[in-house]
Amino acid sequence: MGSREVLGQAARLASSGLLLQVLFRLITFVLNAFILRFLSKEIVGIVNVRLTLLYSTTLFLAREAFRRACLSGAAQRDWSQTLNLLWLTVPLGVFWSLFLGWVWLQLLAVPDPHVVPHYGTGVVVFGFSAVVELLGEPFWVLAQAHLFVKLKVIAESLSVILKSVLTALLVLWLPHWGLYIFSLAQLFYTTVLVLCYVIYFAKVLGSPESAKQQALPVSSMTDLLPSMTKSRAFVNWEEANLTWSFFKQSFLKQILTEGVYDIVNNLGSLVARLIFQPIEESFYIFFAKVLEREKDATLQKQEDVAVAAAVLESLLKLALLTGLTITVFGFAFSQLVLDIYGGVMLSSGSGPVLLRAYCLYVLLLAINGVTECFTFAAMSKEEVDRYNFTMLALSSSFLMLSYVLTRWCGSVGFILANCFNMGIRITQSLRFIYRYYRKSPHRPLAGLSLPPVLLGTFAISGGITAASEVFLCCEWGWLARLAHIAVGALCLGVTLGTAFLTETKLIHFLRTQLGVPRLADKTT
Repeated sequence: MGSREVLGQAARLASSGLLLQVLFRLITFVLNAFILRFLSKEIVGIVNVRLTLLYSTTLFLAREAFRRACLSGAAQRDWSQTLNLLWLTVPLGVFWSLFLGWVWLQLLAVPDPHVVPHYGTGVVVFGFSAVVELLGEPFWVLAQAHLFVKLKVIAESLSVILKSVLTALLVLWLPHWGLYIFSLAQLFYTTVLVLCYVIYFAKVLGSPESAKQQALPVSSMTDLLPSMTKSRAFVNWEEANLTWSFFKQSFLKQILTEGVYDIVNNLGSLVARLIFQPIEESFYIFFAKVLEREKDATLQKQEDVAVAAAVLESLLKLALLTGLTITVFGFAFSQLVLDIYGGVMLSSGSGPVLLRAYCLYVLLLAINGVTECFTFAAMSKEEVDRYNFTMLALSSSFLMLSYVLTRWCGSVGFILANCFNMGIRITQSLRFIYRYYRKSPHRPLAGLSLPPVLLGTFAISGGITAASEVFLCCEWGWLARLAHIAVGALCLGVTLGTAFLTETKLIHFLRTQLGVPRLADKTT
């Protein structure tokens, strides 16, 4: 598969992922609004924060490193060894679910059983559901490696929709079950998700004449199970060592980036997660399949290197523009957003300052996501290990800076410390990208520069909306708020129009690769 074909598939994967994110957020918003009519906000809060964090942390620590290592290049790999390695995520998931479950039950404060009953059961079931989801990891990686876009869309959409329907019915019929409802729904979700992948591969591998079956490196369902032979090692040790390097990195990253207050975190990073999470996941696969680890850019196929550079430049430009837009307009609309979302309780305290600081963090978050997406796909194992050493050194300085800044300026200090952490990570990635393309004619880091007219437009829009907030928001009633929104919409329109006229290269990339017309194509 050529680099441009891989790019097209990755772009379709990103587009479908973007639509899925929007669908999931919409379903979650509507479902939470429905649930709060029948259950207490304490129960919903425990599910959305404490139990969901347990589930996501278990999955992240158990599989993230395996995904990065096993989706990297190596078209000539022995897939039986790769699948054996992926099955190790299950016992690792059992370990993390037991350990984190113990932390959640013994070290963290346990909610009042009269207010939030069945908390222990919730911890056990959410941990177990993470292990169930890991049973589908070999199938997921195989599907991602071969860019089966439609499978991902159907599996995730169906599982989320069925989970939402089950949750709504149980809340309506058996509201007294409390956390039992969410525990059962979560286990049902992971079971449906895994079954979708298993049934799909069973159907494909059961049709020998299928073009998809012929493209797969396995010929039967038993080939997807762990296997041992005397002629070769159980796993590819080079792949296993790379996994270990990524695991150390993932563990440090989880320590360094976990935190920031829930409401501000969710509001501030919502757009960044909606847009950049599917883009990062999809284009990591693109870079990992097109570029070869251990090789300098000048020693690889130059067409692939050129395409990767062009894509990286466009993604950096997209991240920069999106982050700048959130930062510039977020500063002037933080108070209004919090006032609409939570009333005077949120908008009159430290909330607006926190959200403004987080808008700056989102800009760095967006750029870091793209730079690390490329860096981790192109780094050799030795380079990943050196990066981990830097992260380890960073962890101590981050903790010290967090302590100092938090004592100096309160909650905002913790966000500023996260900004510092993200800035260091971006710097490390930029250094790698610069060295990687130094001997080639390609300069993808040009994506981080903007024409003066566009920078001027951002600056003027920021000034006008800041003045509008002072004079129109938020003590003068809804008419003044609507006027503030109108001023912001006008400035946003002018800014986007200027970007459209000056960033023609990015617009062409978005139209040809991430545009709506591509979603109409039939995908595999």
